[in-house]
Amino acid sequence: MRFGFVVPFADPHQFTELAVLGERHGWDGIFTWEALWGTDAWVALGASAMVTSSIRLGTLLTPAARHRPWDLASRVGTVDRLSKGRAVMSVGLGALHDGWLAFEADEGRATRAEKLDECLAVYAGLMQGQPFTFEGRHYSARPTDFMLPPPPEHRPYPPVWVVGAHVPGRSRQPSLERAARWDGVLPTVVGDAGNQGKPPYDLESYAEVLHLVRALREDIGLPWDGYDRIVEADSSGEFVRLEGAPRDWEEVGATWWVESWWSLPADGVGVAELHRRVQAGPPRGD
Repeated sequence: MRFGFVVPFADPHQFTELAVLGERHGWDGIFTWEALWGTDAWVALGASAMVTSSIRLGTLLTPAARHRPWDLASRVGTVDRLSKGRAVMSVGLGALHDGWLAFEADEGRATRAEKLDECLAVYAGLMQGQPFTFEGRHYSARPTDFMLPPPPEHRPYPPVWVVGAHVPGRSRQPSLERAARWDGVLPTVVGDAGNQGKPPYDLESYAEVLHLVRALREDIGLPWDGYDRIVEADSSGEFVRLEGAPRDWEEVGATWWVESWWSLPADGVGVAELHRRVQAGPPRGD
């Protein structure tokens, strides 16, 4: 099991300090989130890449449907080269909230899903080099040799973790199929979540999602070894209250435990508590 944490708020200086602190105290990954109007996640991650050497640097998550894929590939590729192969991108359709809708109208779930799939296809294609051609409903690309960037350090492209939403009772699971095609899954179970604090799965339903994703990967000839399986958790018990300890989730197949401390206040008290929790190290239970 690897351990990471999401920084719920921080200016770029604070974020880089937390990245250094996390690396020093045994964390395997630090993650941020993307806003339409706010601190640029990939700039903060790039700054952190310059002052760390081993901790993974990523997003949890990136609403890839609202990015132009070549812009996204440029940002992630830059962080990956700066960090010598430590970038990771988590993607999903994105939560519709005022921070999004104040600037962009909702195009509908079906369109966002189409854009997500096309964005990832172009992202991976550009990372793997020229000549690259793509013709989709929303995006297109043709071969070019103009001022090309170096390839990413992590080949063939920096890993992509995908939200996999299981809808019980549905014969086909498009969200799980998408997650199975990429490099990791952030499972959720539609209909299981209640109010804040109730997780979107338990040990049994989480294991069921992994079983389904593994079968989907095997059907398309992709390996299970090396495929990341993420649990979003909060060992403080304030935001998400999961049953069991990290070792219990590891036993059902999880490979990453990511602390999400979204209940902390966005002020000096919250920043101090963030530092305290990062300094305490991962909840390994050993």
